[in-house]
Amino acid sequence: MSELREAGSNCYKGKNGNRNGAKLVRNKPSKTVSRLLSGQQCAMNDEITDVAGDSKAPDLERTGASPEAIISHYDKGEDFFKLVLGPELIYSCALFESDDDLAEAQRRKLDYHIEAANAANAKRVLDVGCGWGAMLRRLVDHAEVPHVVGLTLSPSQANWIRRQPRPGLEVVEQDWRDHQPTQRYDAIISVGAFEHFVQKGLDPVKKLDAYREFFDFCDRMLVAEGKISLQTIAFSEPHEGHPLLEKTFPDSDLPLIWEPIAAAEGKFVLTTLRNDRDHYYRTLRAWEQNLMAHYAEAIELVGESTVADFRRYLRISATGFRMGIVSLLRMSFQKRM
Repeated sequence: MSELREAGSNCYKGKNGNRNGAKLVRNKPSKTVSRLLSGQQCAMNDEITDVAGDSKAPDLERTGASPEAIISHYDKGEDFFKLVLGPELIYSCALFESDDDLAEAQRRKLDYHIEAANAANAKRVLDVGCGWGAMLRRLVDHAEVPHVVGLTLSPSQANWIRRQPRPGLEVVEQDWRDHQPTQRYDAIISVGAFEHFVQKGLDPVKKLDAYREFFDFCDRMLVAEGKISLQTIAFSEPHEGHPLLEKTFPDSDLPLIWEPIAAAEGKFVLTTLRNDRDHYYRTLRAWEQNLMAHYAEAIELVGESTVADFRRYLRISATGFRMGIVSLLRMSFQKRM
């Protein structure tokens, strides 16, 4: 956006319709500026074209969980996951207040992210890693957003969402790196997806580059001053992790607390940061209680070995949050002008 303002062209039209006539002072204009100086027509702020923001991402080595890795965990079947998570199938940390039950705390979490992203005032919202669509439905039904798009790599999740259609609700089985809409979004929400963006053992520099690629993507997708609300588990300090968690979530690794913040530098301003690891401990204990209450039924659905491993995963994860080995970050960012 700063390059457009400095170009000295009267075809730039910002969010408020104002025009800027500053002189170009760069020694070597970028591709965007060169096109403006050559008289090519400008795009409006909500359109995604090369002129509006050089929308094509650089070609980087793709990292993180493959579709096959995602399917191996998330496509166990909705009947099994409903026993553990509840009917809305919300598979991420809730946000509790006082004596909330799990369902109330999960709705509170959805509303928290909608507010943090300023999505209730939006026309278009993107949900990266939309799961079974609870956030999408909340955006349409309660925040009255006219167009929401959810991205998932799980066919099972996508089909579940399509069986509960809403006007203006769209789900796409697609990696965020392949997403190419024609219009920008007013807000982006991503809950529980950041954990899958890199694989274990990646070089620290490449790991940070992979996270930067996500924020570069968000920068291209968002309107001026658009917001992101992000929720992710993170290691509180460097840690090897547990073998069962690697088996449960293949091709995935957690960020360190500082890495999402560092990756966003230059593109976004961090506006909110909170660590709710105690909320995830409470969420995991509630999931385990649900599982044990339906233990026999769960075994019928997925087998005794899978149920036993799933319970161990819940207990190991809860211990990690209780001991502070891992944190639960809720972060919001605003796009720089």
